[in-house]
Amino acid sequence: MWRDESTTWQVAHRPLGGLAELLGRVDAVHGLYYLLMHGVFAVWDGGLWALRLPSVAGTALAAAGVAAVAHRLAGERAALIAGTAYAVLPPVQMYAQEGRSYALVAAAVVWATYLMLRERWAAYAGMLLLGCWLHEFAVLALPAHAFAAWRARGWRWAAGAVAVGLLPLAWVSARQAQAQLGWLGRPSWQDWAAYGVLVAGVGLLVRGAADREPVRAAVPLAVPLALLPPGVLMVVSLVHPWYVDRYVLYALAGLAVLAGARFARARARGWWPWVLAGVLVVPLGVWSAWLRTPEARKDDALAVAAVVRERGRAGDAVLFMPSRRREWLLSSPAVYGALRDVALARSPGDSRTLQGTELPPEGIREAVLASPRVIALMDPADQPLDPYPAEAAKREALAAGAFERCWVTQTHGARVALYARGGSCD
Repeated sequence: MWRDESTTWQVAHRPLGGLAELLGRVDAVHGLYYLLMHGVFAVWDGGLWALRLPSVAGTALAAAGVAAVAHRLAGERAALIAGTAYAVLPPVQMYAQEGRSYALVAAAVVWATYLMLRERWAAYAGMLLLGCWLHEFAVLALPAHAFAAWRARGWRWAAGAVAVGLLPLAWVSARQAQAQLGWLGRPSWQDWAAYGVLVAGVGLLVRGAADREPVRAAVPLAVPLALLPPGVLMVVSLVHPWYVDRYVLYALAGLAVLAGARFARARARGWWPWVLAGVLVVPLGVWSAWLRTPEARKDDALAVAAVVRERGRAGDAVLFMPSRRREWLLSSPAVYGALRDVALARSPGDSRTLQGTELPPEGIREAVLASPRVIALMDPADQPLDPYPAEAAKREALAAGAFERCWVTQTHGARVALYARGGSCD
């Protein structure tokens, strides 16, 4: 369970009143998803199984929806290939096994796309609005759909209904944008390179589309869906950094539909598509296996909690460096509850925040120096140190000479260290 999943776990376990208070301050963009997960845990508090099962189901529904779209555009053979292609894409597999909203968003967008093809405009508007309330960047599917449906009066009415229905969430989340997305930077060269690979892949799949009826039928819908949402978000992020690839995971449905349409007649068009598919099996298989290891995530909150459980003592002070790493223990309440969070001023629930609020720097320094043993939870050594006064006060208190560092344990994405007053490491 990495720290984003830990956030899902601890927020979804809050009472409904506390959840509403939190969403009024931060994370409103995930509000509907947290409410859904609150219901899941109320029915079955099944740990990681319950946390991830909705994402597994969402990915299965999305793959079925991709097949339905491809069947509508290019026939049964294209449907089988497209649905399978979507399911084996590594980013899809990654978010199928993660307790966050992105797989469910993709399912909603894909089925909205299918309903658009069937001209079920009320159902289309409802399904796409559901996706937008699960994560508002699903609204970028609207301009992608416009390429295929803008002439239909029903679509224009449905698009307007989606826009109006999203306004309350957009208004609240815009006020939270700095706190919500302030950690993001502008798209990196790796992001642009990945988008270039996507563009190249789409270009290869549509090459010669005029001579291939299944591909020609899929192009007006699948190409904008694959390229426009990530492209628009990356361009916007040059001014307002909002881009993360998982926010537009559903765009891969367009790529899968194109693949299904292109390969549907591969037997008649030559052997090269199947050779290409065979060549891709090995790297995709290796990538798929790696995605099922802890190293595929930035950290492992449960591994951190296990170290603290095994090596700490009840009543030890705990110090999160930086404070946002409190998330590592909030999803392990038994471990966290046995420790004294000496820097904490108000708990996450009381402060209506994700990680709580901390004491001022001088208060933190005094609380740390008054503790005989301190367990410090820190980022890896190669990560930059937060420059904020409160974080500097934590480091200065531990380095002031009153403490001896007894041990440091490395876990994936984290370090756990024990500091004790001189001579008391035993």
